[in-house]
Amino acid sequence: MVVREEGVTTVLEPRPLPHFVETKFVKEITDRALAYIRAGFPVHFRGASGTGKTTLAMHVAGRIGRPVVLIHGDEEFSTSDLVGGEYGYRMRKVIDNFIHSVLKTEEDMVKRWMDNRLTVACKYGFTLIYDEFTRSRPEANNILLSVLQEKMLDLPAARGDGENYLQVAPEFTAIFTSNPEEYAGVYRSQDALRDRMVTLDLDHFDEETEVAITASRSGLDRRDAAKIIRVVRALRESGACEYAPTIRGPIMIGKTLKVMQGSVDAGNGGFRSLCLDILASETSRVGSKAHSAKVRELVGKLVDQHC
Repeated sequence: MVVREEGVTTVLEPRPLPHFVETKFVKEITDRALAYIRAGFPVHFRGASGTGKTTLAMHVAGRIGRPVVLIHGDEEFSTSDLVGGEYGYRMRKVIDNFIHSVLKTEEDMVKRWMDNRLTVACKYGFTLIYDEFTRSRPEANNILLSVLQEKMLDLPAARGDGENYLQVAPEFTAIFTSNPEEYAGVYRSQDALRDRMVTLDLDHFDEETEVAITASRSGLDRRDAAKIIRVVRALRESGACEYAPTIRGPIMIGKTLKVMQGSVDAGNGGFRSLCLDILASETSRVGSKAHSAKVRELVGKLVDQHC
């Protein structure tokens, strides 16, 4: 993505993502999402952390080819953070010296309206990526209901141009991402909003895709990446973890191993320590010593088995 400015809004120009891997598994999801978008429906990628929601949303947006406006959900958001508001002041000064002996000066100061990202995307027909949209309060997202259904954006009177509504440009597209509702800091989305989009639930990638992503992002060769992925997938399937390990763990292991110039080998103490530290860290949020010890013991056995 290349950054440019549209007023106070940062707009991203679509470009191929570096190191993006499109296996058959990923291509199938991408093609389904594009089909829904071409049929006129917003797409919602929902899944656990580490399942590639944001990266996939950026990839789909790149395939659409329109400039991208990116919003990250925030509990502090209000409607004005999406639509726009009055930011700062504009000063005007008039000096009248028509009569040589009389100097007349007038000054006034008015608030300056600035469109925010949703308005810019609707006005110019850009692609909107609303990342983690359920981290914003539901009342802030109510403005999206008419945008997605009636293709109309309600405008505040303070905008000052006399227009109460903005007709959404036909090229406008919306892509949403979210974590499951049981995640901390996530609000339940309105049924009316969720009903206006097609939700694609994402799970962990298949083995071929995880190997390809790990190799691409870490610089390891595919055979070494495959060994790490076998350890991670076996740990995930064991059911012994508070949280299942994601693709981020293998990438961290691979990148750090490259820095250490180490090898993917059970006899390599540095590699073994990386697996123990990173996978125990990724699969626990509570920090229980007993759980960490249990996971580290299991990871050690899996490293011996697969590496």
